[in-house]
Amino acid sequence: MAVTVSLPGALVAYAGGRRSVPLASPCATVAQAFDQLWRLHPGLRDRVLTEQGAVRRHVNVFVGTDNIRDTGGLDTPVPDGAEIAIVPAVSGGTLGIEALG
Repeated sequence: MAVTVSLPGALVAYAGGRRSVPLASPCATVAQAFDQLWRLHPGLRDRVLTEQGAVRRHVNVFVGTDNIRDTGGLDTPVPDGAEIAIVPAVSGGTLGIEALG
């Protein structure tokens, strides 16, 4: 089974209008998966990684439900058939739940 990378709306324009990109070759780690993704859609790289090759501070990357910040970073293993999700970080202040509704 192929690994699939899911993209947030803000990155779709850099992936030829695709929300999801299947990767053709097996990949053992997130770094290997991203190498394939950058070859397919090079405009994504600078929006996900810093110039030093680290995931940008306001970007989260998940393999399944696991945030790679907690599982080894770009060296996180990627099982066959996994979904890698690139998700913009959401941060905020002291918005109370009562303000939502």
